[in-house]
Amino acid sequence: MKKAFSLLVLIAAGAILFANGSKDAAGSAAKKDMVVMAWHIDDIITFDPGEVYELSGMEMVSNIYDRLVYFPIDKIDDPQPGIAESWTVSPDGKTFTFKIRTGVKFHSGNVLTADDVAWSFQRAIKLNKGPAFIIGELGLTPENVDQAVKVVDATTVTLTTDKKYAPSYVINCVGSGVGSIVDKKTALSHEVDGDFGNAWLKTNDAGSGPFKLNTWKANELVMLDAFPEYWRGPSKIKRVALKHVAESSSQRLMLEKGDVDVARSLNPQDILAVKQNPAIKVHGVPQGAIYYLGLNQKNPNLAKPEVREAIKWLVDYAGIEKNLLNGTSVVHQTFLPANSFGAINDAPYSLNVAKAKELLAKAGLPNGFKVTMDVTNNFPTNVIAQAIQATFAQAGIQLEIIPGDNKQTLTKYRARQHDIYIGRWSPDYADPNSNTQGFAWNPDNSDTSTNKLLAWRNSWDIPAMTKKSEDALKESDTAKRKQMYAELQKEHLATSPFVIMFQDIQVISERANMSGFEVGPSSDYVYYRNISFQ
Repeated sequence: MKKAFSLLVLIAAGAILFANGSKDAAGSAAKKDMVVMAWHIDDIITFDPGEVYELSGMEMVSNIYDRLVYFPIDKIDDPQPGIAESWTVSPDGKTFTFKIRTGVKFHSGNVLTADDVAWSFQRAIKLNKGPAFIIGELGLTPENVDQAVKVVDATTVTLTTDKKYAPSYVINCVGSGVGSIVDKKTALSHEVDGDFGNAWLKTNDAGSGPFKLNTWKANELVMLDAFPEYWRGPSKIKRVALKHVAESSSQRLMLEKGDVDVARSLNPQDILAVKQNPAIKVHGVPQGAIYYLGLNQKNPNLAKPEVREAIKWLVDYAGIEKNLLNGTSVVHQTFLPANSFGAINDAPYSLNVAKAKELLAKAGLPNGFKVTMDVTNNFPTNVIAQAIQATFAQAGIQLEIIPGDNKQTLTKYRARQHDIYIGRWSPDYADPNSNTQGFAWNPDNSDTSTNKLLAWRNSWDIPAMTKKSEDALKESDTAKRKQMYAELQKEHLATSPFVIMFQDIQVISERANMSGFEVGPSSDYVYYRNISFQ
């Protein structure tokens, strides 16, 4: 009963803070050491880093827990020492030795040790929740992980992979959210039926990061408190409050009134409006997510190379970006997101109906054909689809849009039952293999394949490109590996059944007196620690 009462008090206190904002002197003073954000946080279902696979939850984990390595938002391809002060790789490229930083404390007061590091990886693999596959791809299994990840001494941990991979790939995998270091003593003190503390960690934390979990009320509120003994030094603010606000118009009103400091998900119209307000500053941050069309190669028309190319000339990329997306996405046509390791900026396609008609004629389809597209009922995929329907028609392609919710369209797509699918794909970790594996790798094109990634979903049988993808994954020479991905993207751009169109821009609208909110290309790299107010 006492715990329940305390929670109600905290929620009520948070509500008062949201209501007062900075309208009076007391509210303004409180704002100096507390930041309030309006965002969509209704996807949070757990705070356990071994289980979190939702965007908002991953952002919380990035601020509550530490990892072996740290990714600066302006240089994601250059991981820096985190809990690991340094690391080395064995001559055979399979064993990674991490030197663990000393003097780091968990929120519980327990000292972080090499045993916590090894156990955290063992725990994630044995839990076998959604994100476990990221480190599981290194050959870690519940049966071998205790031997593959071992404590050498109080400050040394080794990780041995099943085969040689590019060192950068391994570091990027262990530096993902599932590689967060968990306080072993605290988690096990709450273990129930061998769950490694999973049930307790859904609503509590056992981290060492700059913030501690104070309160979570599902679909309403998250409150984080600064950890004063954080090893990098304490946060500049004492509290972060994130409030779930579903409507863009409500977020805008709260931001304009000063009831929140940041609005995270304004629509294009509200973004344009707040840009006119001198008390608010707006900036865009390129994200890793890209929007694309997947052309199912089981459809005999879409399987023709000339048709695939024709469709790439039937998208009004520039017009959609300017008139419909309004700064929330930018034209991008290759499968690696801009500014990521190995990415190229080639964008040869534009709307060219005459060229598309020539290609359709070469394919034996001078009058076009009928085809369907599965589309989710939300922005921006719905408006992009309508624009594409109009330009397809100019070349004689009659496009029927089949709307549905995300579950409906994904289920059909994953069963390879679509003609064209319009989708959004985001990397799972900061390495080019994440997207390469999706778009350019398909080791088994049969309907019974266990690989259900994008090339397979579109029935694209590519043994040669699959081998090139696997070779790039193993390449230890960084410069050579980068060139291999550049060549893969060029080949993919010219031949694939994917029409890659746009890359996400996360638009951050914040009060002009705020600074230091660091937003990287994905929710894994969003940091609150340096937020401050003038």
